[in-house]
Amino acid sequence: MSNPDSRLGRRMLWIAALGMLGGLYLLFSAFENGAGTVTSIGSDGNVMVVLEQDRNGHYEAEGSINGQQVSFLVDTGATDVAMPESTARALGLKFGPRVKVMTAAGPATAWVTRLDEVTVGGLRRTNVRASITAGEFDGILLGMSFLKHYSLQQNDGRLMISEAVVGGNGEN
Repeated sequence: MSNPDSRLGRRMLWIAALGMLGGLYLLFSAFENGAGTVTSIGSDGNVMVVLEQDRNGHYEAEGSINGQQVSFLVDTGATDVAMPESTARALGLKFGPRVKVMTAAGPATAWVTRLDEVTVGGLRRTNVRASITAGEFDGILLGMSFLKHYSLQQNDGRLMISEAVVGGNGEN
């Protein structure tokens, strides 16, 4: 027969191990990106995209450029939708005129292009101006050439992007 104290000890060990696994799960799930794109349609028919702030305080959104799935980093300080040269080539974009631009990292060379279509959640724009930068950086910036057509509201770690009341046909 087993000693009741040793059975209790084993049970406590199992409970501690399960508690530790649960704690590790919570810890590592907190390190996940946390970014997500939630789309809702209001009673007025307007589309609203809700983004959760990630652990770095950024807002990331899933979307598409010319029908190809991409991830965006929302950047209201960026004039255009912006991406590195390698991403533009992978998306098959045409490189327009070369221009000098001012980035957060300082002056840079870029090419101007037009995107046939940009979508984020249920939001869609056509003929969107974009910049292709010569330097390499991670991701695609969702800049004001797309965002200026929408209403932005930030509250409690959420960014709501909704259709503006102004009219338009979806073109820039």
